[in-house]
Amino acid sequence: MGLIERVFQVMFGGGNVVRETAEVFRENAEAGAARGATVQMQAMRQYGEEFAVPRQGGFDRFMDGVNRLPRPLLALGTLGLFVSAMVEPLWFSQRMQGIALAPEPLWWLLGVIVSFYFGARHQVKSQQFQCEIVGTMTAVPQVMENIKALKTLRAQDVGAANTSGDTRLGVASILPDGNAALEAWQRIRKI
Repeated sequence: MGLIERVFQVMFGGGNVVRETAEVFRENAEAGAARGATVQMQAMRQYGEEFAVPRQGGFDRFMDGVNRLPRPLLALGTLGLFVSAMVEPLWFSQRMQGIALAPEPLWWLLGVIVSFYFGARHQVKSQQFQCEIVGTMTAVPQVMENIKALKTLRAQDVGAANTSGDTRLGVASILPDGNAALEAWQRIRKI
């Protein structure tokens, strides 16, 4: 028993040869988590010290407010574009045609400015978005034709209930349908 105990103590005990060898090829997860926690605590402490100084002037408060504007404005502006595309498709289409004519360097400049706030990933996404806009703009004539067709289906238009000479449909349209609620009410009134 003593020999096996010593072998296990050498391998897994105080001088853990297996663990130390494995850590050469793979990071110790527990030690890595401890280092990550230390880095995060230091970052949070530094972040807290930045705001420990009270804002004294109106300019500081104004700049804090300005720094908080880009994200909400971009989010609300995007939602506004969706609403305008549904409410006024021609107006939206005209604006998107203007955007499609913007030169490539202008898109890159916009991408750099916006990535200052949102990260470099936005540049790739904005260029993909520009390609998607061009693809969407090709569907505008079909969408406008569909909207025109939908407007002709409104029930307020004259002739919306025209049976077009179909006698069965014409007779069915003038025959009264059964009204279960009215019939039940009439039965209750007779009792």
